[in-house]
Amino acid sequence: MGDSVRHAAMHKTSKATVYYDGGCPLCRAEIGLYEETPGAEALAFVDLSEPGATLPDGLSRADALARFHVRKGDGRLVSGAAAFAELWSHLPRWRGLARIARWPLVQTLLELTYRVFLKLRPGVVWLFVRRTGRRVR
Repeated sequence: MGDSVRHAAMHKTSKATVYYDGGCPLCRAEIGLYEETPGAEALAFVDLSEPGATLPDGLSRADALARFHVRKGDGRLVSGAAAFAELWSHLPRWRGLARIARWPLVQTLLELTYRVFLKLRPGVVWLFVRRTGRRVR
């Protein structure tokens, strides 16, 4: 069973589901870091660049790939800074950061920073690829 199929099957559980753009080498590297972190087994990871990957309900493929999304265990979908805070809250080593990231002022600043990053993302990915030699799929 392929990873995207296994992860998509896990989507039907009450686990939080992390949706990411596996076609982005920077995104793949970051998700790889999270997947190797203790506690990651409590999460389902879905690479949206895989054919047949299950999209979050109500999102087009383009919208899903444009921002980072996490479906919480209760079914609610969060994106951007709130999605990072949700992801981090499931990883013991990151929980302190998740608590801070959920403070209203901090979450607002993180969301604004994330929006700026998204505008700069193509250039950041280009630099990342040049520095690491990782390829875009």
